[in-house]
Amino acid sequence: MITVNHLPVVLQLFAALGCGLVAGVFFAFSTFVMSALARLPSTQGIIAMQSINITAINPLFMAALFGTSLSCLLLAIFSLSKWHQPGAAYLLIGSLLYLVGTVLVTIVFNVPLNEALATVKPDTIEGANLWASYLTNWTFWNHIRAIAAFLAAAAFTLALGT
Repeated sequence: MITVNHLPVVLQLFAALGCGLVAGVFFAFSTFVMSALARLPSTQGIIAMQSINITAINPLFMAALFGTSLSCLLLAIFSLSKWHQPGAAYLLIGSLLYLVGTVLVTIVFNVPLNEALATVKPDTIEGANLWASYLTNWTFWNHIRAIAAFLAAAAFTLALGT
């Protein structure tokens, strides 16, 4: 049975697994999805990414992305209130890595790029020009959020061992 004393451990485990899951999704995009889309003619790449961006907004992915955010926020607060306990620094570092490096980067950089791509007509010169810059910029910020989520998962895993 899980008691109140076990709640931080359960949150740590949920955060570690959630960060790892999100890191894996972003890693896949960084290592082969975006490269595959870049190999397509710009019209086809734009259409494919527009479809991906629509289907990515679904309950399961949003629960993973933002449910993990909630656990990170709670763990950040917990770590500050229990700073003297072993692993508190790992909890705070993991929380900040995920909240800033993954979620904030998504909101500030990737989402606006996705919104710009959503409005462009794929078979235009404007579309081709936007696609060229989109591939570079979106992928760069995706690398950042993948690395941040991975490092956050590592920090939460280390915290579990303390």
